[in-house]
Amino acid sequence: MKHISILVPKAAILGSLEGSRQLLTQVNNFLALRGAPPLFKVQLVGLSQETTLSGGCFTANADLLMKDVKKTDLIIIPAIDGDIQQAIEENKDFIPWIIQQHKNGAEVASLCLGAFLLASTGLLDGKKCATHWMAENAFRKMFPEVNLVTEKVITDEQGIYSSGGAFSYTNLILYLIEKYAGRELGVLSAKVFALNIERQDQLSFVIFQGQKDHDDDSVKKAQEFIEKNFQDKITIDQLSSMLALSRRNLERRFKKATSNSVVEYMQRVKMEAAKMSFESSRENVNEVMYKVGYTDSKAFRTTFRKITGLSPIEYRNKYNREMVAA
Repeated sequence: MKHISILVPKAAILGSLEGSRQLLTQVNNFLALRGAPPLFKVQLVGLSQETTLSGGCFTANADLLMKDVKKTDLIIIPAIDGDIQQAIEENKDFIPWIIQQHKNGAEVASLCLGAFLLASTGLLDGKKCATHWMAENAFRKMFPEVNLVTEKVITDEQGIYSSGGAFSYTNLILYLIEKYAGRELGVLSAKVFALNIERQDQLSFVIFQGQKDHDDDSVKKAQEFIEKNFQDKITIDQLSSMLALSRRNLERRFKKATSNSVVEYMQRVKMEAAKMSFESSRENVNEVMYKVGYTDSKAFRTTFRKITGLSPIEYRNKYNREMVAA
């Protein structure tokens, strides 16, 4: 039997904690109906017997205290809420325990913003990690040594797992069920809980926020110029001349400050404007393409799919108010 420890951190979000427990314990119920023994022993593990969750709205009772768990097979870190730095500080006693359990062979999974607590252990250094796209800038700043892949719904780095934003934690739990219990029970779990088992990315949900949480004023001026004039053809040479910087220096500083190249930033600003048009207007693809400064239809469609994971028409059909209501 696989021992699963779902942590009960202070400031945890109830949904990912209880949802994970329900999905995993339901596997045992499926097996019981077949006369088979349970596969998982699922326990809530806390720093104290009672922990307040979701901003004080709920209280969770731990099955075991962390100090009493000598060995486990899988640690699940639920999403945390509120001030992330404060949440990490309040839950810092989990960190050495997670590290030791991993050394002893335990796998570790973080759900949504639980990635911040997992990254604090150092176990993600040099590895890929997913988290909520809204936390991208804060995560990159706090953990530059982690390879953040905000487009991914789940990552599996040889037994260290992570999931993307909010309810995408269900995709990771289904992935783990399939890994440990087999494809049949994974699909059955997805059907019973009415979940999409095959979602691979969260690109279509991302809203580009423009990384401005840095101290490079020249780069901020470049960002602001791009955002105000995205419909025009802007060149890197034009920006470097405007800022009295060499092209090489601008590109280096821009990448360091924003985690995007200048060209990538221009593309993301244009595609964010295109997304807003597809969501709220009845303009066709070519009209939106010209509006955001593209003249090459193939280049526009290729870039749009790269950034959103959908074609322009697929995106409009999915998110346009009138299309959805029709």
